[in-house]
Amino acid sequence: MKIAITLICAVLLSLPLLAKEATPVARDPVTEARLIRLATDMRCLVCQNESLAASDADLAKDLREEIRQLIAQGKTDKEIIDYMVHRYGNFIRYKPPVDITTYALWFGPFLLLLGALGVLIAVVRQRNAAAEEAPLTLQQQQQATELLRE
Repeated sequence: MKIAITLICAVLLSLPLLAKEATPVARDPVTEARLIRLATDMRCLVCQNESLAASDADLAKDLREEIRQLIAQGKTDKEIIDYMVHRYGNFIRYKPPVDITTYALWFGPFLLLLGALGVLIAVVRQRNAAAEEAPLTLQQQQQATELLRE
């Protein structure tokens, strides 16, 4: 019985060790909603597959705090996005703009698909043309006739 009580006390006393630091929240819910909206459209530079709003990485927390400060300074959404892009590049955006540096990103998959489709059509036409040009020899015709009889 003593062992059970000791174990229960040890577990209860160790629970505070599992607690995490609370995420700072803006005092103004409107500011926090704006932060979340902005951070959802930005990529975490560490995780790269998560939004800045969803990431628990330390850098993501720092960037969210930086966005909070920019909001507190009265910056517009466009100014905040421009600041982040200037500082971290277009990679931070989930939807980079269509410009000369991102043409390959936006149009590359379609061009590859069209190229593959063109190669497929060319190969099929070449095979059909080769099949039409070379008629069966007498021996091949006899073999085909025998196979059909069986």
